[in-house]
Amino acid sequence: MFGPQLAALGPHSTGQHTVTSLAVANPGSLIQSVDWVAIAPPLIAAVAALVVLVADLFLPARHKKLLGALTAAGLALALVSLLPLTGGSPRATFCAQNVTGATDTAGCSYVADHFALVFQLIALGGALIAALLSVHAVEDEKLPAGEYWFLLLSSATGAALLPASRDLATLVIALEVVSLPSFALVALRRDGRGAEAALKFFLTSVTATAVMLLGVGFVYAASGSLHLGAVADGLEHAPAQLKPLAEAGAVLTLAGFAFKVAAVPFHFWVPDTYTGAPLPVAGYLSVVGKAAGLSGLALATTIAFRPYAHTWGLVLAVLAAVTMTAGNAGALRQRFDTRYSAVRLLAWSSIGQAGYLLVPLAAAGYAPTGTDPLGATAAYALIYGVVNLGAFGVVAAVGRKAGTSVDDFRGLFARRRWTALALAFFLLCLAGLPPGVVGLFGKVVVFRAAVDSGLGWLAVVMAVNVAIALYYYLLWTARLFVPAGEPAVTAEAGRRLPAPLAATLGLTAGATVVLSVAPQLVLQVVGGTLF
Repeated sequence: MFGPQLAALGPHSTGQHTVTSLAVANPGSLIQSVDWVAIAPPLIAAVAALVVLVADLFLPARHKKLLGALTAAGLALALVSLLPLTGGSPRATFCAQNVTGATDTAGCSYVADHFALVFQLIALGGALIAALLSVHAVEDEKLPAGEYWFLLLSSATGAALLPASRDLATLVIALEVVSLPSFALVALRRDGRGAEAALKFFLTSVTATAVMLLGVGFVYAASGSLHLGAVADGLEHAPAQLKPLAEAGAVLTLAGFAFKVAAVPFHFWVPDTYTGAPLPVAGYLSVVGKAAGLSGLALATTIAFRPYAHTWGLVLAVLAAVTMTAGNAGALRQRFDTRYSAVRLLAWSSIGQAGYLLVPLAAAGYAPTGTDPLGATAAYALIYGVVNLGAFGVVAAVGRKAGTSVDDFRGLFARRRWTALALAFFLLCLAGLPPGVVGLFGKVVVFRAAVDSGLGWLAVVMAVNVAIALYYYLLWTARLFVPAGEPAVTAEAGRRLPAPLAATLGLTAGATVVLSVAPQLVLQVVGGTLF
């Protein structure tokens, strides 16, 4: 890494002895300067995790509730730290100035550009909403508070680090920091389902990680670098005999990120894991985990594997079509009268939504110069995150302490008017129907990215899947307003919602309404150049 500086190193003859000089021409260039403002978002989340861990050792049991407030405050502060990074040029740190092909920030391991800020907003904002949802869940399900909040903050740290990572090693480490605490979060549920869900999640993730590490090794062998920009230059000029190795490495590397996005065939863990996990954790995985994998996939394809754009573009297009079809088909097969069917339906729906999120990434492989389809992915991820966490919040409100089937929502409007209206609005947004204008807007943006890049067949597949998804979204919505045959039995019937849960529903519903009334706020994300 220090090649130019080490030019001064070498043997020097003094009489009969040869002395090796350890002096360098410019010693100051070996010292890294850290841009603390640039790394503030993940750093604040990490410090908050350590504070929670230490505080848990000294707080008496009756004051453990303070850990939830401390977690929310830490995530809110991490979100505020994004503001100084929004203006001006991208900020970078941990840079190696002599990386082959490095220009500006190309040799840096951490870059806080527009792309990173958007996905850090999704990750930290989603984690904050999940934390608010978790306040009542930790108490109701008697989860160990210190461990829960520490693991949530640790995973959020990795999710905030990943979109700013610009070398393959940091990407892999950040992805594991997201994943490892998530396994434990799923397993914290003590009813037996949590252990089974965590085991399925763990085994699938470990397999995907092993495949990805093998791919990273192949890519490094072919390109001679781990920095994403230098990897692209190395692959472009790789000897012919190394190109099969490089192509295999690219495919294997993308497989690891496909697992986090829950793309086919790495999607089978999703329904069982979401069902076995505490509901806030399921919502967290559906939004923050997916956003982390999506950002890593975008970085690897559009920067590191740029020379193979048409190859991975076609692979992602096929993957998007198969994923959205499998997700919607699984949701259609879900019975509404079975226990946990509401969570399983949202799980299959999230797989279908993952297919839509992959469409702009596939389009980036075919996009003409000057266009930026990744803006559509960022915009849709932002919309999906708010709406899906809101839907999980309503399910948590209705099914506290008990598994919730879709049929348990029958006649909800008569019992809890505002809760039913919020869920109806969220479902219509996911379906892309008015008055959920923001959901319709997101699908149009994604559809346009496919058409503009010449992927007309993928746009047709997406349109068919959107039409199919209308059936189960509308069927669930209709149940909210029909009279119940028998008085619905829920754990919290007739009682007011806990303040954090009510605040979460109000926050997500309010944000969805604002985005539906003023979709130009999302347009600012779509119109920006992410790289």
